[in-house]
Amino acid sequence: MPFASQSTKLNAFPFFLKVAGRCVVIAGGGDEAFAKARLMVQSSAELLIIAPHLEAIFGAWIAQNSVRHLALQPTADHLRDAVVVFAATGEEEADRAVVDLARALGVPVNAVDRPDLCDFFTPALINRAPVAVAIGTEGAGPVLAQIIRAKIDALLPPSLGRLATMAASYRHRVERVVPKGNARRRFWSDFFEGKPAKLMERNQVDASHAAVDSLISERRETAGHVALVGAGPGAEDLLTLRAQRLLMQADVIVHDALVPEAVVAMGRRDAERIAAGKRKGCHSKSQGEINDLLVELAKGGKRVVRLKCGDPLIFGRAGEEMQAMRDAGVSYEVVPGVTSAFAAAADFELPLTLRGVSSSIVFTTGHDLRGKVLPDWAKLAISGATVAVYMGRSIAADVAERLIAAGLASDTAVAVVENASQSARRMFHGTLADLPSLQARTDLTGPVMTIIGDAVAGANFNKSTPLSAHIPAPVAA
Repeated sequence: MPFASQSTKLNAFPFFLKVAGRCVVIAGGGDEAFAKARLMVQSSAELLIIAPHLEAIFGAWIAQNSVRHLALQPTADHLRDAVVVFAATGEEEADRAVVDLARALGVPVNAVDRPDLCDFFTPALINRAPVAVAIGTEGAGPVLAQIIRAKIDALLPPSLGRLATMAASYRHRVERVVPKGNARRRFWSDFFEGKPAKLMERNQVDASHAAVDSLISERRETAGHVALVGAGPGAEDLLTLRAQRLLMQADVIVHDALVPEAVVAMGRRDAERIAAGKRKGCHSKSQGEINDLLVELAKGGKRVVRLKCGDPLIFGRAGEEMQAMRDAGVSYEVVPGVTSAFAAAADFELPLTLRGVSSSIVFTTGHDLRGKVLPDWAKLAISGATVAVYMGRSIAADVAERLIAAGLASDTAVAVVENASQSARRMFHGTLADLPSLQARTDLTGPVMTIIGDAVAGANFNKSTPLSAHIPAPVAA
């Protein structure tokens, strides 16, 4: 059965509803109602349970928690002042009657385990009051929501709520003393990720307060910083944890054109975004302009992420940007990323090195073969190295012709991936003699990675298409 295409649009948008002191009605006396009551008692809402009969354990819980209960069938008068209503009788017709009553009054209603009758869905909740994390699946997978909840819950320290409460107590003082903008943002970053948070985790409350006072009194001048970050080959879940953290801290994200929006969107929503991409034949900024921009932003006190495709140190011109930072005295760091060659090899389940076959790898661009003299790496290819060719589609015929003329066998295995690691990837396989067919493939609009060598023969070609289906003309051996 074919899967429907995935939509990035939410059908139910999450928000936090103020319920303090307001009435939440739960209609039902069984397990479904009890589960919703245990969820809602974590809030400061006034609970009202309406059910002619209660399960014994539910009744005991209601008495223990001093929750109001009416042993009646719900009517419009019972629901009129509610902020939300839960229909949890366990019977479809009874639930539908509650839903109809609530909707007639304009009160949002949730019918437990009946998504088609729901105006809203209740999330799986992580409670670190006043911090709350809610996970929802629009009713499609409650078990999935609970699995996600367990994973996130393990990441958040129990002290998080106390830390957030302490932050609220300092907010007015910080607003008076710490300048708005980068300085204040840095302060709160140091607050939640620095010494105050670590001391609070160890339950050293007084020491944590003292650390906050020190942060406020230091009033350090904010210094800019540039992180040259590898965005990986395109799939957002191949981004490193360090890259993700820096994106969340960045004031400005300067990104290449080929970095997918899903990766750029992992940064702070209020971060400034600057496209500085270079696609073939279309450069929005020259390299010199990018260098100057990074220096200017950093000297203005900004934390900058220069988001580059793949790994910044492999054909990413990071050397020029680092030299510009050094010349200007700007602080910088480099965060590696998954380069496209590795992603393409993973797509093909292809060993880049193979014992007894290939023990070395060459990273190159097809443009290296345009000169009159073969580059040194061509000799390595002929002696058995695996060659990963970046950005070589438009001169694939030249690559094949030069390598074959230099002595590389025309039947040497070749693997080609467009959009490596991404859901839209396309995979092709063949031999070096087949490679010129790429040049005629104008439908290949994404970045193309070509891997050449005897080790390629060990790849899994079950999901790829033969290059030979598109050969325009044979290449002379």
